[in-house]
Amino acid sequence: MDLFTLSPQDRNDLTTFLRNMVRTQSLSTQEGAVAERIVAEMTRLGFRDVRTDRIGNVVGWIGPGHGPVLMLNGHMDTVRVSDPKTWSHDPFGAKVEGDLLYGLGACDMKGGLAAMVYGAKLLRDAGVSLKGDVVVACVVQEEPCEGIGSRVLIEEEGVRPDWVVLGEPSGLDITRGHRGRLEMQIVTHGRSAHAAYPHLGENAIYTAARLVFGLELLADQLGDDAFLGPGTLAVTGISSSASSRNAVPYRCELIIDRRLTLGENETMALAEVQRVIAREAVQAEVEVTEYNATSYTGYDCHAREFYPAWVMPEDHPLVAAAVRAARAQLRRRPRVGRWDFSTEGAYTAGAAGIPTVGFGPGDPRQAHTADEHIRLADVYAAAEVYARLAAELVGQSGSRVVW
Repeated sequence: MDLFTLSPQDRNDLTTFLRNMVRTQSLSTQEGAVAERIVAEMTRLGFRDVRTDRIGNVVGWIGPGHGPVLMLNGHMDTVRVSDPKTWSHDPFGAKVEGDLLYGLGACDMKGGLAAMVYGAKLLRDAGVSLKGDVVVACVVQEEPCEGIGSRVLIEEEGVRPDWVVLGEPSGLDITRGHRGRLEMQIVTHGRSAHAAYPHLGENAIYTAARLVFGLELLADQLGDDAFLGPGTLAVTGISSSASSRNAVPYRCELIIDRRLTLGENETMALAEVQRVIAREAVQAEVEVTEYNATSYTGYDCHAREFYPAWVMPEDHPLVAAAVRAARAQLRRRPRVGRWDFSTEGAYTAGAAGIPTVGFGPGDPRQAHTADEHIRLADVYAAAEVYARLAAELVGQSGSRVVW
């Protein structure tokens, strides 16, 4: 099979599309404007059945409308700009300096979205005879609740992919899994009193502090896995309730971010925290938090904040195909590893059991940073790899590229 190569015009158009997306703010639950831009681009490029679904995901198809389905999956939402003063470039300016495009979401992950859209176009334009479809799925709310968009698309909208490729930044290497994520809330209880007489009350913050120390000790005793690495635990939030600032707090809440490696699960993680509570002999409860939001389309979103770990075997046919496609296009053998963060794969592979791999442009360490940026050459290269991988998975056996 010949190399897939974006034309100069497609590179220019892809860059314009990416800059438009970066200039369009798309916080979680506020992705509507960027969704409209993606719908317009897919429609202009000749995708079929382009639509926005009930939760606000955008999907568009390339292919005959039957046979196996490859889903190219990425999220439209971004985090907030944490501190504009730390940026030397306008977060929404999409400025290009040399080969670098700067802006919020450029790396995480509008660069990947642009590459997927143009990779699917490149596949169609190359004239490969297809036995199946490519669906580009641009999903919502991945940042706060990874997998909720994909779950609605698959379980409620009836999209049934045989394989999923996630376009999160991977440095143009292959990822085949990541740890799971569990968010827990601990509530400690005390007794209110005037702060002038603290001995008459029970300070819920002091109780929580004892638990924080116990959780710090627990963090050094968690499971480990040769591929995914160790489980982790971090207290990421604390808040208290009192009748005023001169009253002893009667309630304190802790938020725990627990990363789960293979061999760990939700039940085990909750039991570990409950043992800390029992050992400290304090009045407290622990539970998994609930995600509740309303999408920009008005869809009510609810999910328990448990996101399973997943690993694809290194010799799985999808992993092998991704390696072949990347090696052929990049002229180097890609590394095969893991992501340290959580993705839509928590649903597609971890919950739904769909063969899933990750491959995307951009350095993952750029995500959520000031002056976030991406190399345009990497975005173009990712699009070409997506086209080649799709040709292998849904192309007719023995088909060749026609230029």
